[in-house]
Amino acid sequence: MTAAGRPQDVSATPLAADFEAATRDQWLALVDKAIKGADFEKKLVTRTADGIRVEPVYVRETSVPALQAAVPGHAPFTRGTHSAVKGLGWEIRQRIGASDAGTANRQILTELDGGSNGILLDIEAPGKTGCRIASAADMAAALAGMRLDLAPVELDAGLGAADAAAQLISALAGLGIPAKSAQAFLGLDPIGSLARWGTLPAPVQQVLVETIALTGEAHDAAPLARTLKVDATLYHEAGATDAFELAALGATLIAYLRMFEAAGIRPREALAQISFRLSSDTDLFATVAKLRAARRLIWRIADASGAGEAASSLHLSAHASFRMLAKRDPWTNMLRSTLACAGSVLGGADAITVLPFTAALGEADDIARRMARNIQIVLQEESWLGRVVDPMGGSWYIEALTDETAKAAWKLMQAIEAKGGILAALDQGFVQEKVAADAAARAKAIATGRQSLTGVSAFPLLGDDGVTVAPPRTAPPVGGTQMVRPLVPHRLAEPFEALRDAADAHAAKTGQEPKVFLASLGPVIEHTTRSTWVKNYLAAGGIAVLSSDGYASAEEAARAFAASGASAACLSSSDALYAEHAEATARALKAAGARLVLMAGRPGEQEAALTAAGVDQFLFQGADAVATLKGLQAKLGIS
Repeated sequence: MTAAGRPQDVSATPLAADFEAATRDQWLALVDKAIKGADFEKKLVTRTADGIRVEPVYVRETSVPALQAAVPGHAPFTRGTHSAVKGLGWEIRQRIGASDAGTANRQILTELDGGSNGILLDIEAPGKTGCRIASAADMAAALAGMRLDLAPVELDAGLGAADAAAQLISALAGLGIPAKSAQAFLGLDPIGSLARWGTLPAPVQQVLVETIALTGEAHDAAPLARTLKVDATLYHEAGATDAFELAALGATLIAYLRMFEAAGIRPREALAQISFRLSSDTDLFATVAKLRAARRLIWRIADASGAGEAASSLHLSAHASFRMLAKRDPWTNMLRSTLACAGSVLGGADAITVLPFTAALGEADDIARRMARNIQIVLQEESWLGRVVDPMGGSWYIEALTDETAKAAWKLMQAIEAKGGILAALDQGFVQEKVAADAAARAKAIATGRQSLTGVSAFPLLGDDGVTVAPPRTAPPVGGTQMVRPLVPHRLAEPFEALRDAADAHAAKTGQEPKVFLASLGPVIEHTTRSTWVKNYLAAGGIAVLSSDGYASAEEAARAFAASGASAACLSSSDALYAEHAEATARALKAAGARLVLMAGRPGEQEAALTAAGVDQFLFQGADAVATLKGLQAKLGIS
């Protein structure tokens, strides 16, 4: 208040005006104090699988002005193709893959009644399971009662895409919807099919020519339909990083634009025929950046082709990753799917597909499909995530990550183009080798604990998880001559699941589950950190731990071990108590009949003495857990 009692005008006074501006050097000095002189780079800076540097903090001074000034609805469309929210924000496009048309139709109508407003129809074809569609009548039966003018359908038929597209076009007349109003995504992606299954129904160039002809027929019959699909999820499922998934998307788009151009179709018209699909996973921020970078990449290619404005109508769907799903404790898959869905929304996907939480196990039931649908409905109608255009835009971190992801993808795309394009790169094995290297690096990160899988490598659940499903169907064989080495999808949890399966088989055969006696030394506060860690570590290999609150002496631990019925034991405590009691306890356990004595933690300078005392192996973070657990299983008699 002023002396006269009037409010003081503070509108021009910055809130921090009375504080001295902090410098990065001052902040670094405080950081150094907090981390006690540890290496800043090792302690606080991380890198993505693409080598992108992730700083502990982002500030305005280091941001890119052009990115901060970007506007939704304007080129390069990083922040989205719309300047305002459309409807509830995105299309809930749920996957249906029932074996027959009648069952598929019932599931489709249930999905639409339950809140979905789009359907992804998975169709059986060589190398993949799905709904058996052998004719236009089957297609009409599967889609009966579906208003394609309100809720679009996307076909996913792999090597059978051309047949499925023709069947849908033929079936439109019988669906009661004017063909010119029908919204459909026909899913023609011969390059993607070649990459995934290594072959095509005919020579590559013949298939491309036939694809162009079919797109023309489809466009004439259903002008709102998008005929071609650039599906980059197959690279993700085989192990690719985010940047390489985007690079494959860009290189495939270029190949299709060239294909259209050879047929006399301009890029502007061609782009209206193409839809795009990317994967989303548990790394929410990376998913957001990838989707935002994808629009920028597509625009840049379109702009270089003289059709930059056509990118304003691009359609980008996100498909929750299959590789992130686990068979064991599948309830955790709902957490994974929620993160993937949220990242897709915040990244601006036009349509999102979330898989049932039991998808890795086999056939999904009504509950699993309902849960997948409800994840989207809760985020859309309760959390209102779709009510803001590009809500992550302007974040210095997200803008930087988007920029670096786009640059990394562009560089990799140029490497593909340098090989002669995506088809030549597949033929030469360049794509397959890069994806395999990415997958191997990720598998190593998981095995060594640098990346954890909840419910799999971290906090695994032993015993029955209460989930039973019908087993997965067998896909028809892929015939024909292999043209390129196919990309084989895999799930991240598979190496640990193989260990769990081996342990279960051993238990079923012998009637005894694999177990290790935990010789925790001292009070709980001394050993709980390592005891908890080693319990989870061994459980990841299907090995149960017999635990207690702790033992006061080596003799007490040895007596408890002798009474446990176990053949193996593991020491667990703090470094201080190890120094006092570890050697004596190891000798006591050996004397009590332990055929295998383990110790949780690195031995340091005590290694020789502990080994001499009877410790057979040391378990610690950073070692290859899959190899270590496989070796332990062998020592426990599990083959």
